[in-house]
Amino acid sequence: MLQPCSPRSSEQRAQPDAPLEYRDSSGQYGIMDTRVLPITAAAPERARALQPLLDAHGAEMDRRREVTPEVVEALVQADMLRLLLPRSLGGQEMQLVEYARTIEALGYADASVAWFINQSNVSSATSAAAMPHETALSVWGAPNVGLAWGARHNRSKAIRVDGGYRLTGTWSFASGGRHTTWLGAHSAIQNPDGTPHIRHGGRADDRSFVFLRSEARIIDDWQVLGLRATGSDSYSVEDLFVPDERAPARDAVEERREKGPLYILGSTLLYATGFSSVTLGIARRLFEAYVELARGKHSRASPSAMAVNNAVQREVGQFEARLSAARAFIHEAALEAYDAAAAGRLTLDHRIRLRLATTHGMNEATDVSVTCYRAAGTTAIMNSAPFERRFRDAMSASQHLQAMMPHIEMVGRHIIGVDNPIQHI
Repeated sequence: MLQPCSPRSSEQRAQPDAPLEYRDSSGQYGIMDTRVLPITAAAPERARALQPLLDAHGAEMDRRREVTPEVVEALVQADMLRLLLPRSLGGQEMQLVEYARTIEALGYADASVAWFINQSNVSSATSAAAMPHETALSVWGAPNVGLAWGARHNRSKAIRVDGGYRLTGTWSFASGGRHTTWLGAHSAIQNPDGTPHIRHGGRADDRSFVFLRSEARIIDDWQVLGLRATGSDSYSVEDLFVPDERAPARDAVEERREKGPLYILGSTLLYATGFSSVTLGIARRLFEAYVELARGKHSRASPSAMAVNNAVQREVGQFEARLSAARAFIHEAALEAYDAAAAGRLTLDHRIRLRLATTHGMNEATDVSVTCYRAAGTTAIMNSAPFERRFRDAMSASQHLQAMMPHIEMVGRHIIGVDNPIQHI
């Protein structure tokens, strides 16, 4: 279940968590948590309703480098951890554009919360979709369960043994991991003799592993510019046994149990849609703060008030156009890809277009965020103003793999028709 956190030392945080409260006497998970009230509002509306609470706790979460217990509880009550989870497991299995709107609304209020919620939703849903049903239900049967994990690398080991794997490695960037029951990791698979394990038509076997947070050693190293409240610590395991049923090959068609369009699209483009929506939410909030400032401020560097300055007026109009266009492109490409996946006609072109829309959107949002921050003058550097923390969040989000310009170059090669290694789609 989600773990409400309070400030702890790195030694305390590395200790095993308390026993899970929803484990029954036979050791099975999946007893449904009845504390969550019936959900009647749409997810974007529920996300927007959280804004006053997230605004009130934003600075404290940034200081603590984790989400406050009150916000954790509110996220559970709003059912924000099961947005993409299959309906067969009690999840909402949302349409992709509605999901993007939900994450954008959270990002408008607090970028760290939105980042955590996107990371957990995509990780949980795509893992569950490739697990045996009963195993997935035992992991995600309750509405207060989250999953965090770090990025894949080539320095881990996952040795194939009878009934599962022996996993060893250290991973970073476990966003939201201070509040989740489960952690995960990614690794190539090795045979006991050290050779690569081959499955699925001759391809190297590469898997994700889901294990209890209490089974990992947590490394408190999240000292960063922005997105501080994600608490994206590093963690490690040593020779940890993970059973077959909790080691899905998430994006392998051969192992996908759920057939809905979200799971056909796969994890990379779902992450891209969510993270780009986070950046749009940040940029929109900074833009609105800039507009509000312009209505009443007279810069000492200009002979006229900002509100009647032609350059400011033009800039405001351009920012509105850029944010609206970026958002429309993401939603259009997401809807086209989602509908195509639902109809069984998803193509490379659909994937490429969504890749382009999300990366372009993240860069447009970053540019608007930077310019709004600079245009606000010295007001922007004050902790008491609505710019400083959100600017740091925008800069940190802009450094993510999903925003990197080589994705755009790949799209350009695809359009031109030259040799083009396809990746991250």
